Amino acid sequence: MKHEKLIRRGTLAADAVCGLGLWLCLALACVPAFGQSLTGRWIADGRVLDNGEQEKSILELKQNGNELTGTLKTLGFTGDVKGTATGTHFELFVEWSPKPFLVGDLVNGELHAVERGRHNIVGKPAAPTDDLPTVSYIEPPPLHKVPSNGLAKTPPMGWNSWNLFAGKIDDQTVRTMADAMVSSGMLDAGYVYVNIDDTWEGLRDAQGTLQTNHKFPDMKALADYVHSKGLKLGIYSSPGPRTCAGYPASYGHEDQDAKTFAAWGIDYLKYDWCSARSIYKDESLRPVYQKMGDALQATGRPIVYSLCEYGLGAVEKWGPEVGANLWRTTGDIRDEWSSMMGNVEKQVPTAPYAGPGHWNDPDMLEVGNGHMTDDEYRTHMSLWALVASPLLAGNDVRTMSPATKAILLNKELIAIDQDALGKQAAPVKSGDLETWIKPLADGGVAVGVVNLGSAPANATVNAGDLQLGGTVKKARDLWAHKDVQFKGGTYSQMVPSHGVLLLRVSAK
Repeated sequence: MKHEKLIRRGTLAADAVCGLGLWLCLALACVPAFGQSLTGRWIADGRVLDNGEQEKSILELKQNGNELTGTLKTLGFTGDVKGTATGTHFELFVEWSPKPFLVGDLVNGELHAVERGRHNIVGKPAAPTDDLPTVSYIEPPPLHKVPSNGLAKTPPMGWNSWNLFAGKIDDQTVRTMADAMVSSGMLDAGYVYVNIDDTWEGLRDAQGTLQTNHKFPDMKALADYVHSKGLKLGIYSSPGPRTCAGYPASYGHEDQDAKTFAAWGIDYLKYDWCSARSIYKDESLRPVYQKMGDALQATGRPIVYSLCEYGLGAVEKWGPEVGANLWRTTGDIRDEWSSMMGNVEKQVPTAPYAGPGHWNDPDMLEVGNGHMTDDEYRTHMSLWALVASPLLAGNDVRTMSPATKAILLNKELIAIDQDALGKQAAPVKSGDLETWIKPLADGGVAVGVVNLGSAPANATVNAGDLQLGGTVKKARDLWAHKDVQFKGGTYSQMVPSHGVLLLRVSAK
């Protein structure tokens, strides 16, 4: 789910991102192609949402020399944009991506642009009366401690729709994914939750009850189907008035929505900050998330509560106090080595706050989505296990390659992630090698050595560095699935570029 640092969302909806590019291009479209300033206020009608609503956005843009800056407002969020203009050519960026978000030229008073290298856009100017609906401010509740729900004693495992399907998820796809979770062995390996991310939402009825849209004709029936497979169903919302994809969210309807989710049979809620940041400042994160924590508790149904606030507001320090079982500590992950490593490195300062029932979340798995190598995916999976992360697959489990299957279904590795002690690994870097050591409930450790370099490197693990309290009794390579021997108190192995050596070591 996605999701962007621009709007401080852990998951900026793909459709919303597409719309974002449209807003920007329309904002620029009215500028003549003879070098006038691009400063102005602009509007765009975007796509029609799956619930029949028409998207609309406002952009206020300012040009200073060749520099462009601005503020974007859509149904779902508010955020900053920046870029450059060279003659009639321009490039615009959002904070969460190093690549140009929108690239185009002014042609005969219109902007002809390409958004994210994919979508061709032609824009038009805004009218003076154009604006977005205003939202009344609701004061956050006083702080108090929400009792623990007793769930997620180990990091939650399952699957989430966003990384692969984004806004193209529907009832039938969820059903086939649930079937594949069983037939592929995912369920047997511990993957339990089937989580629907953004774009399921319809409109509210006359009583204010949120309905599903046409893609999900009967959420209760879908939950029953998923439950019949031995799985659990998750859903998505936001404490703001709109989700990241611009759909109705839970602002002002927290109790009502929690009751609706419980009545449907929902087992897991991902609650994404999104448009809440256009209403509240970061210091309101805790009471705003507490409000839904209370609402979920009041339903009497056991529902895992997942906060998606991108690591804002030192969430690891107060997440359990609002009833949460896990919380995002990062922005949205991308299927890229740099993004994956950047997210896991951010777990280091949050490590003291992880434990049974409350987990730091560096975002969903990208394993099998095709933009990293198998060595990099093994590293991805290893690091997520070492930092006791939730394991939420984001690939198509219906069509997994043997390599992807072997990575996601590595039960010896999963045991490291699910270890009852619930401690996170801490890293030590030496040149291109980074060593992560995770204490385990049986007194042993898991140790992962990651090769950050561009060439194979020899990794050596010293038993004396493992703080085992004794000599090595047994060591096992969790990717080779074989026992290995420490000789003279060390074990060495060549590790490929961006690969990992992952051992489980016990002491006498």
